[in-house]
Amino acid sequence: MSATSRPSTTARRRRVDEPDRPRSRRLALGVIATGLLMNVLDGSIVTVAMPAIQSDLGFSPVGLSWVVNAYLIAFGGLLLLAGRLGDLVGRKRMFLIGTAVFTAASLLAGAAGSPAVLTAARFLQGLGSAMSAAVSLGILVTLFTEPRERARAIAVFSFTGAAGASLGQVLGGVLTDALNWHWIFFINLPIGLATLALAVPALPRDRGLGAAAGADVAGALLVTSGLMLGIYTVVKVESYGWSSAHTLGLGALATVLLAAFVVRQATTRSPLMPLRILRSRTVAGANLVQVLMVAALFSFQVLVALYLQNVRGYGAAETGLAMLPAAVVIGVVSLGVSARLIARFGERAVLLTGLAVLTALLALLVRVPVHATYVTDLLPVMLLAAGFGLALPALTALGMSGAGEADAGLASGLFNTTQQIGMAAGVAVLSTLAAARTERLIAAGRPRPEALTSGYHLAFAIGTALMIAAFAVALTVLRRPAQP
Repeated sequence: MSATSRPSTTARRRRVDEPDRPRSRRLALGVIATGLLMNVLDGSIVTVAMPAIQSDLGFSPVGLSWVVNAYLIAFGGLLLLAGRLGDLVGRKRMFLIGTAVFTAASLLAGAAGSPAVLTAARFLQGLGSAMSAAVSLGILVTLFTEPRERARAIAVFSFTGAAGASLGQVLGGVLTDALNWHWIFFINLPIGLATLALAVPALPRDRGLGAAAGADVAGALLVTSGLMLGIYTVVKVESYGWSSAHTLGLGALATVLLAAFVVRQATTRSPLMPLRILRSRTVAGANLVQVLMVAALFSFQVLVALYLQNVRGYGAAETGLAMLPAAVVIGVVSLGVSARLIARFGERAVLLTGLAVLTALLALLVRVPVHATYVTDLLPVMLLAAGFGLALPALTALGMSGAGEADAGLASGLFNTTQQIGMAAGVAVLSTLAAARTERLIAAGRPRPEALTSGYHLAFAIGTALMIAAFAVALTVLRRPAQP
């Protein structure tokens, strides 16, 4: 054999390595999805166990809200910072540290014997979740560079988040009833340890840009304090009211801090969040659509569960099972349909279709009766949740499309941050307005189930309007890609 016809060592090595690359990428995707599942489960599983936690630890009604708020404030406030730090010190390192912190905090939460310890543990869980979640999408988009493969990977990622939320409601009820509330946190230990063991060999090594590329300490303090204070203000609106000095004062301070952060990023030599990422019309539009969509879908994800329990008398486990068809159709569409549709028609067209279906879902809920029959009144709504399986993968792909590899962690953190902002806004606006209408009707002598249903109707109507606004933004801001 001549020298020219003999395969080179590099070529032989490439042929040996190539069969393993798809397998290693799939393993890495599995690790990222498992980490996401653990975080999402923790966010939804705790809501079902709140009465048991209050009874066992002696939480006051006001103090009990901090079991949720401590996690939400830490998670939402630190996402952007954690995403940029992942770009600087390495996304794999940030994912491993975040998963380890979350797992250790879960052990502390499960063993908590007082309200103070559980609240602190929940804050640490939020910190760990922010560190791992902020870089997950960044790792994913650098692993899967081919459009069709990336669409499938994002579909798996989106399905995991949606399915985890529904599974958490079922699992929380089962664990609390069969064992006790401590196990809703202890269940994270084997998942976290397995994720760490697999992540070390599975996730790609990345050295990061180095601290000098963006070690903006002042910017980090401004954005973290601004986001934490803003989210705290929003989640406490229900207690203080929109026009109170507490809400207006802290809201104004949070706005000033975030405005100062933007000014600093425009003027400093080494910004924490280079504003170039917002020059992408696609990235900016996708994040705005997400805020509106997530705020609207709070009325489906949470208020439907409250309707089933408070009006229809369902138990915790029954409520989770009643909402299981939504998770099933989201999973089928996310894993089996969305990637092919995105490859065929593009992210924008699939997103618009998903938003239209979700608008129909919320519009149907506006008319749900007090004495609803599950098969005729609620099951069709659950099936229309398929729109979420179309919209979220397409929106995620658009939200990450305008970021280069150097900014992938930042774009991931930004996308997760806007998701938390939308969630907090949905909680504050929709739950407050629904509760206010319910209280007025009860004071006027209307039966409690009827008053509750009317309050939920108002929230569903506002959610429908928000979803229409999301559709309008997607239609006008997100440009149709140019044809080759």
